[in-house]
Amino acid sequence: MRLDKWLKVSRLIKRRTVANEACDNQRISANGRPVKASYEVKVGDQLELRFGERTVKVEVLGINEHAGKADAPALYREML
Repeated sequence: MRLDKWLKVSRLIKRRTVANEACDNQRISANGRPVKASYEVKVGDQLELRFGERTVKVEVLGINEHAGKADAPALYREML
């Protein structure tokens, strides 16, 4: 699944266009490398998202085309 779509489905970013812009501005990296929105997300990938001063690190646990609000947190695990 594309990175921008996964970020939307996992509800880490609310809209796909915002996820796309974050990738274009190199605010998202996968496994230590900046990636584009078309990056194919795989289980086990470690993503780092930078929102201004805040940085969120997550590990991808699952990939679903659709996830409800209650199911979205099961797609990733926050790392310290």
